[in-house]
Amino acid sequence: MGRFHVHHDGLPHDHDHEHGGDQHDHVRTEVGDHSGYQTGGERIVMLERILGENDRTAAANRADFQQHGVCAVNMMSSPGAGKTAILRRTLGQLAGRARVGILEGDIETSIDAVRLSGLGASVALVNTGQGFGGECHLDAPMVRSALPRLPLADLDLLLIENVGNLVCPAEFDVGEHARAMVYSVTEGEEKPLKYPVMFRTADVVLINKVDLLPHLDFDLSAFLDNLRMVNPSAQALLMSARTGEGLDRWVEWLMTRLGKPAVGA
Repeated sequence: MGRFHVHHDGLPHDHDHEHGGDQHDHVRTEVGDHSGYQTGGERIVMLERILGENDRTAAANRADFQQHGVCAVNMMSSPGAGKTAILRRTLGQLAGRARVGILEGDIETSIDAVRLSGLGASVALVNTGQGFGGECHLDAPMVRSALPRLPLADLDLLLIENVGNLVCPAEFDVGEHARAMVYSVTEGEEKPLKYPVMFRTADVVLINKVDLLPHLDFDLSAFLDNLRMVNPSAQALLMSARTGEGLDRWVEWLMTRLGKPAVGA
């Protein structure tokens, strides 16, 4: 049985028929043998019900964000790509410029939530460990459960740090206005081809840990070509959470989303 995701047309699609960055442009990028992994009608009906309920809750979340003038950005990545490290740097850059909230998603522990506390942002934690083996993503109801613990009326920006996973988080609308993906150069240049849904749904891809490039056998040009193949409209930003390289461009992207001028503008 294949994994399904929902595109902007509101319909579920399996991974044997992927779409490009635009819902009207059909681009086949997958290679390999999909013949042994089929999906039956009952599963499709069940997924339509699950995703339909999720999307209704996502719409309610988005309405709440809009009512309070909050821009919500869903940050996704594989485990260890550097989301939390980037967020720590980001909060320092946004201090005094935007009122920020963090919704931290993890299967277990409050480790990352603690790392983000005391940096000027309101932080709410959602652990997904009560799910079957620990849910590998945040969905719209999970996000909604955390909203009462965030002062939406006093925020400009909500950064949602999703559970580390290269598949499931991309399939669930949580009510965000934009999606940012953090990708580490240690992961290999083939990842956009192997995990196209994640890369295809991103508005911006933060290519993290570029300070390690001199020590890696990594083809940056090949990665960028692969990214453009699955998502030609995504903005790609080179950065390093360790050194701060590229952080200004990421913050500028966020400020543009907020409708605020960047420093020096």
